[in-house]
Amino acid sequence: MASAALGEIVAAIRSNPYTPDKSVELLRQETAAKAGTPPAGAQWELVDAGGVPSEWIRMPSSRSNRVFLFIHGGGYYRGSSQATRSVAAWIAGATAATVLSINYRLAPENPFPAAIDDTCASYRWLLSAGVAAEQIVVGGVSAGGGLTLALLLALKEGGEPLPAGAVPMSAWTDLAQTGESFSANAAVDPSISKEYLDRFAALYLDGADPQTPLASPVHGDLGGFPPLLMQVGTVETMFDDSRVFAAKARAAGVDVTLEEWPEMFHGWQGSASRLPEAREAVARIGEFYRRVVD
Repeated sequence: MASAALGEIVAAIRSNPYTPDKSVELLRQETAAKAGTPPAGAQWELVDAGGVPSEWIRMPSSRSNRVFLFIHGGGYYRGSSQATRSVAAWIAGATAATVLSINYRLAPENPFPAAIDDTCASYRWLLSAGVAAEQIVVGGVSAGGGLTLALLLALKEGGEPLPAGAVPMSAWTDLAQTGESFSANAAVDPSISKEYLDRFAALYLDGADPQTPLASPVHGDLGGFPPLLMQVGTVETMFDDSRVFAAKARAAGVDVTLEEWPEMFHGWQGSASRLPEAREAVARIGEFYRRVVD
């Protein structure tokens, strides 16, 4: 049975719907205002991760030789490490890792491939700092989930060490919005519509082909990927982005765990400070981290 908090959060989301007349700046302001509360004991500090402004986020249990590279969402045009500090800290606690939360460059000021270039730079910086790839798990929400998977493609193509695992959460894997769930879940998803994603995919792509694998990783060669934990809510219009990707990855021989969470909205993990289901999802991330790293 869904928690009472879920109904409250969904009602709040529905009370301020997306409309196409909202400017990029207004939508960015709304994201900043939604920042959750980090758990007690969380600490953070700014760091330059290979030219990418970032934050180290730690909990008392965090170990310096274990890293979770966290990539925020926001349609490639909004979001920040500050706005997602709460969920990053919850992940730090669940994994006993130190989280590196990155601020990749945002569209439309910095369109594709700026975001994936920054993600790759931050991962390479971790390796240059002496963190073993076998001690790193990469994960992100929405656009950050897409960047997580694009990072694996870029590293594989370059013959570089892959992380121990990856956790795409409500991942945006297809920037053409071709999944059947965009129509099937249109009436039940409280926050994400095809119209919304079409707008911001165009801003991010800036004329690039939406089937380019580093933008839409569902079109990439997925063979050789490390284990994946994919989490997605069943009411998400983007449900098929995870379902279709997971099926293609399994067909390529990848160890994939696809968790389909009943009634959960897009990126519900970010509400861990208020939502029991989000804390449960983060706990599963901790279990996955220990499976692939320990």
